[in-house]
Amino acid sequence: MKLMVIGGGGREHAIVKKLKENPEVTEIFVLPGNAGMSADAVCVPIKALDLPGIVRFAAEQKIDYAVVTPDDPLAAGAVDALEAAGIACFGPNQRAAVIESSKIFAKDLMKRYGIPTAKYETFDRLADALTYLETAPIPTVIKADGLALGKGVVIANTREEAKTAVTEMMANGRFGRSGERVVIEEFLTGPEISVLSFTDGHTVIPMVSSMDHKRAGEGDTGLNTGGMGTLAPNPCYTPAVAEVCMNSIFLPTIRAMREEGRPFKGCLYFGLMLTADGPKVIEYNCRFGDPETQVVLPLLKTDLLTVMRAVTEERLSEIKVEFSNQNAACIVIASKGYPSAYQKGFPITVPQSVLPHVYFAGAAEKDGQLVTSGGRVLGVTAVADTLEAALHDAYEMAGRISFEGVWYRRDIGARALAWKEN
Repeated sequence: MKLMVIGGGGREHAIVKKLKENPEVTEIFVLPGNAGMSADAVCVPIKALDLPGIVRFAAEQKIDYAVVTPDDPLAAGAVDALEAAGIACFGPNQRAAVIESSKIFAKDLMKRYGIPTAKYETFDRLADALTYLETAPIPTVIKADGLALGKGVVIANTREEAKTAVTEMMANGRFGRSGERVVIEEFLTGPEISVLSFTDGHTVIPMVSSMDHKRAGEGDTGLNTGGMGTLAPNPCYTPAVAEVCMNSIFLPTIRAMREEGRPFKGCLYFGLMLTADGPKVIEYNCRFGDPETQVVLPLLKTDLLTVMRAVTEERLSEIKVEFSNQNAACIVIASKGYPSAYQKGFPITVPQSVLPHVYFAGAAEKDGQLVTSGGRVLGVTAVADTLEAALHDAYEMAGRISFEGVWYRRDIGARALAWKEN
């Protein structure tokens, strides 16, 4: 089979490596990919949002199956375009992808169907938002309605911070059209849990849970990032919590989308917070998370392509999806200065023994040498019988990777280990 994966980061590299395990796969193209994953797939310089170019390439190459992973092309209708051209796809269509592309839609969906989430108000006029903030509980959370590269959320600890955030979004165009409408919601506290799930619109099969580390600084301080490291499973996600989530969140969400005439087929990401009142939804993503995918897929024992095709063909209930009982940890290695300004073009050195454990995100080729080309350059993942061992091995490998300005958090997993001890 000839496969095509849309995207170009560490998440896509993890998916490519897992798809390669299927003996029926003869070739994988990744559009656009990056130079670091060229040993595992053929990188094609077609951008993820070039839908006509993607469809044309798929037809020319007679692609048997396509996987669309980033939020932007899903929201733009990449799956719709490929399916219209007769190419089977993994991923939600445009109508279903709205669960991520509009936070207002997602919040209103949860309200209509009784799915637990933070209390909220929505605004499309700045004056109304500012008036509300005069008396809103503080701290509060400000969210741009649309896609914003994972950066459209501000936790405001004062009224002034909140007013500045909504003004930046709604009046100053900080996130373009994505910030023209905002959600202002209740600030919740508790451990955060990420659960990716396979769903064909009827059956939902949660993957192993994970814990992300969003802040740039150690001790969970500093600016929000795309993710500085992950581990799986999340020790906060006990069997009892999992049962509550299945009955009060996962299945009701799938049913709600079907009731709305937007059946969701693909990977639905549940961003959860375990509050004193039980688990609540913080956000939905309409695709695999990054870097959660880099710890979840290494623990998947069932063939990924088999599961994906069952999702596409709406026969997921026929498939037994199994995960290893081991632990996985991923350390994201970034360029100095990320998520603010950083330099590019530095040669990357990865020992041959570490390479199988590396997922490249921000890498390019220059004069036959891999060089840095992004803020998050790569992630290195280790799998072991215990979380402690997985973290030890991941950090040991991370320490053997070098480039000028190499930087990573040294406390990934600290929260999880503290939770286990308690």
